[in-house]
Amino acid sequence: MTQSVPSSDDPRVEVLQAVYDRVNSYEESATPEMIRKELDEAIAEAGIDVSEETRHTLAQHIDDRGGREDVAKLL
Repeated sequence: MTQSVPSSDDPRVEVLQAVYDRVNSYEESATPEMIRKELDEAIAEAGIDVSEETRHTLAQHIDDRGGREDVAKLL
């Protein structure tokens, strides 16, 4: 079972921030499905557990063209 990243002082937040920034930087014209696929792949490569709810929130923010965001604020 995956767990959500609990708080901004969790060391996984830094890794998740890097994942978010990576996907956000090149997904300006991507479909929601492509954003989610890229986000899921980047999270898997980073080797962290991220809940479905957190994945959805991050993908939605990227799709909404929310720009650079502190992921701790989105958790």
